[in-house]
Amino acid sequence: MYKMVIIDDEPTVRSGLSDYLDWSAYGIELSGTADDGDTGLELIERVKPDIVLTDVMMPTMDGISMSREIGERLPETKIVFISGHSDADFLRSALQIHAADYIFKPVKRKELQKVIERVMQDLQTKEKERQLLMDMQVKLMQSMPLLREKFLMSLLRDVVGKPEGLREKLAFLNLELPLESPYLVLVFTIDDSEEVLGGRSEQDKQLLSYSILNVIQELIDHYLKGYAFENRTAEYVGLIFLDDLAEDSEASLLLLAEAIRDNLRLWLKISVTIGIGERADSISGLPASYRHAREAADQKWYLGKNQVITMDSLEIGEPGSNRFDSEQSDRLLSGLKSGDRGRLEMELESLFEPLKQIRKNGFKYARHVGLQLISLAGRVLLDLNLLTREREEREEWALDRLLKLETMVELRSFVTKYLYDICSCIQEKRSSSRSSNVIERIQKFINEHFARNLSLAEISASVYLSQTYASLLFKQETDETIYEYLMRVRIEKAKELLRDPRVKFYEVCELVGYTDPSYFSKLFKKITGLTPSAYRDQQY
Repeated sequence: MYKMVIIDDEPTVRSGLSDYLDWSAYGIELSGTADDGDTGLELIERVKPDIVLTDVMMPTMDGISMSREIGERLPETKIVFISGHSDADFLRSALQIHAADYIFKPVKRKELQKVIERVMQDLQTKEKERQLLMDMQVKLMQSMPLLREKFLMSLLRDVVGKPEGLREKLAFLNLELPLESPYLVLVFTIDDSEEVLGGRSEQDKQLLSYSILNVIQELIDHYLKGYAFENRTAEYVGLIFLDDLAEDSEASLLLLAEAIRDNLRLWLKISVTIGIGERADSISGLPASYRHAREAADQKWYLGKNQVITMDSLEIGEPGSNRFDSEQSDRLLSGLKSGDRGRLEMELESLFEPLKQIRKNGFKYARHVGLQLISLAGRVLLDLNLLTREREEREEWALDRLLKLETMVELRSFVTKYLYDICSCIQEKRSSSRSSNVIERIQKFINEHFARNLSLAEISASVYLSQTYASLLFKQETDETIYEYLMRVRIEKAKELLRDPRVKFYEVCELVGYTDPSYFSKLFKKITGLTPSAYRDQQY
């Protein structure tokens, strides 16, 4: 209900206006009457009405003077003048104080109805505007955290504007960020984010994000000063500003980072890698500090997860000659086709070790190499007619899984195991078709010809197999290489010869297939633990 008061020095007018209309039907409550401007002003101060019906000419304080007071104290109150005077000067005065309307006496019911309807429409319009404004203010306050986050994100990406405009935004958002204070940015990335976030509902994700920010912000407030916010999925930012450059500021910063890492692990059971950016002299240097912090956090690719990484701890290298070239590809292809796991292991070692030296864009480059290796394995299976539907599905899974790995150790282990599995598949295929006496034939040939300067090519040719396949077959069946077996046969024969004191040391060396006595002596000691002479002495 809207409140209304009637002010007129004539009792009959006051009484008549009070009963002239059914005010409640218009949503109006008659809250009182007064007989003059001064008493009317007291009533208005007390009641604070929405509508005032007032006479213009009154003995002590006229309606014009009273209305001026009302305009200063209650500017939203609607004033309708009622007068028996048609003086133009009074009409002009009423218009100057923004009167809602003006009615001449004697008041006619229809005219009064129209005036009241117009006033009510105006009041309702104003009420809607006020309500809309209030709703907008409520929504603005509700969205204030989002506005702050959006503004803080912009500081990491945009060139800072004019100080005046920036100060105005900071005041509006109630953010304490001195323009000329030294700053520093921390970046927190969730390790294994696919596993951490993948199985959660949207509500659980939001709850986890809130909890992470709460932990980070509380610890920032404890150690230093600044703000925490979510910059993107699985990445949070701590914007730290320092009042001074105290000697222990760096120590406090590292303590803060370690405390955040440890508390997130303790309370939320998640691991994070933290990158610390370089110091910025003012708020305008935040974008550069953020880039440095991101680059530092990205280096978990080779430094590992759950680390606190600073830019000055990194040595940035270039890919240079460490790229995966066609020669390496051909060697890996050959090793895979032969099913030679040992050779494959050697090639992978020579490939992955240099990749550790690639710091700039190493994350993307090493991942690309991994994808190439998995595709290369698929090509080998296709060439050998071993690419089944099951293998195709496993390759698709491997390619997808590789894109989710976050460290060099993980990638190397994953790719190595995958390629070893391909080797096993090829070995299994070939083992089912090879002759059962091949190993015996190789051993027999070595036993008969060990005294010669045997080569792997000659041994393999004796059983009509390639060097690679013969080596693989022998290793798989006996768990030792052909050369290891040859060496064992020679050493055993050397032991036999050394038991005969008539045979000279150099003769023993030659009789078992070695031309260099020094090398033979070292080899004999490595295997038996004794030099040839010590072994001979031990026999007597």
